[in-house]
Amino acid sequence: MEIKESIKVNIQSALKKLGVCLNVDDITIDQSKDPTHGDYASNIALRFAREFKKAPAEVAKLIIENLDMNQFDKVEVAGPGFINFFVKKSSITNIIETIIDQGKDFGRGETKNKKVNIEFVSANPTGDLHVGHARGAAIGDSIARIMEFNGYTVIREYYINDAGNQINHLGESIEARYKEALGLPFSLPDDGYHGEDIKDIAKIIVNEKGDSLVNTNSLDFFMTRGMELELDKIRKDLKTYGVVFDVFSSEKAIRADNAIDKELKFLSNHTYVDGGATVLKTTDFLDDKDRVIVKSNGEYTYFLPDICYHVNKLERKFDLLIDVLGADHHGYINRMKSALMMHGYDKDILEIELIQMVRMMKDGEEFKLSKRTGNGYTLRELCEDVGVDAARYFFVMRNANSHLDFDLDLAVKQSSDNPVYYAQYAHARLCSILDSGKEFNLNKKADLLKENSELALIKMLSSFPDVVKLASDERAPYKITNYIHDVAEKVHQFYTNCRVIDKDNIDVTSSRLALCLASKIVLENALHLVGVSAPTHM
Repeated sequence: MEIKESIKVNIQSALKKLGVCLNVDDITIDQSKDPTHGDYASNIALRFAREFKKAPAEVAKLIIENLDMNQFDKVEVAGPGFINFFVKKSSITNIIETIIDQGKDFGRGETKNKKVNIEFVSANPTGDLHVGHARGAAIGDSIARIMEFNGYTVIREYYINDAGNQINHLGESIEARYKEALGLPFSLPDDGYHGEDIKDIAKIIVNEKGDSLVNTNSLDFFMTRGMELELDKIRKDLKTYGVVFDVFSSEKAIRADNAIDKELKFLSNHTYVDGGATVLKTTDFLDDKDRVIVKSNGEYTYFLPDICYHVNKLERKFDLLIDVLGADHHGYINRMKSALMMHGYDKDILEIELIQMVRMMKDGEEFKLSKRTGNGYTLRELCEDVGVDAARYFFVMRNANSHLDFDLDLAVKQSSDNPVYYAQYAHARLCSILDSGKEFNLNKKADLLKENSELALIKMLSSFPDVVKLASDERAPYKITNYIHDVAEKVHQFYTNCRVIDKDNIDVTSSRLALCLASKIVLENALHLVGVSAPTHM
């Protein structure tokens, strides 16, 4: 059992003896920053002083008197009633054997029997993915990885907007470029797509169909084939980026079988007509104003098919929906929650994670455009310029709600200033040490470890399950990258302060090599949760 968890269980048992039943998850244990204050501390006595009708310090003494002291050297009351725990070295080092034995499963949460749908990216299939999509993809996929590791069943979903005007414009644009490729007169639509990728698609269709589509009513073909080719490209780029979706849902398919009309009929008790428009009374629930779902000219707003889509997802028996959207969707949250509440769902069945804008920086200046096409800087170009690992790590190492300046110069720098290089170098260093010490047996008990840098590293490794749970509960991948940095820092300090391989002290060497293996396992597990590789050589 992880150290903090075992202390929580110990406190829970002590409180039970005192007549207080408490869930382990309601007990807070913090790692002490100052070793003179012990290894861990808890504020539990301050929280329950009122229930005991005693001063917090007195409650702390009562809890200490009822603790199982076998895992502690001593436990003391500090300040107004904090409890400081000085853990026996053997209790700290025990986690190394657990980590090594569990390997890739160390830190994994118990199965939750809950099915979660995470929808992210969902870019219109009308062009290349840009760096905004790249940040959403990194965060969305990392949330999925973390929640899966924490015991949820997770489905990654991509919603294809294939029923709107943008697809008509795509087809018209490809048809124009098709004629151009054949040397025929052409005219690009004013609101069409003018990117180089449209020319490439047109050339593919020329190779496939020749001039057989000239003077035919083939717009539907250009729309369908163009969207297929754009989606193929998007899938390929995402796969390179380490993102693979389980489901691609089509707006056109969602709309089939009169789904929109059925939804309108279902919502009729929650609508009114204003100026010829049909308005949904979302203010009856969570929204700050009512929302138009059918315009006065009879056209649907995008909100109506989106309601159908979310209802469709819930009809597939998901316990939780998570949408990862751009920050401009802030007003979308309560209106969609309100619409789902009209269907009888709880407001918390939908979560929306908002992603703030990203600025790409090079040589201290912002740039936005691709050098190749003059259009937006793409996901594909980013991966080519800095690599998948750096791209993904940089995008998730800040809170999704924070604006991000992505420093391309730093992302390719091979120094400790580069956080992904710093972390991966720590893993590679551990691999090198283990390879150099392969002639020695490992002592998984690691009972000879006593140096401060050794114990600090062990305590950091021990906290991994807690970090996974916290990152999962808060949908916060940046907590994993913060943890990765802290582990890497402790690894480098341990390497600097302790001679790992010492042929004159084989017993200590065996314990330190076990610590290296445990550290390697945890670093690799953590890096995997944010889609970053753990190289063995740098």
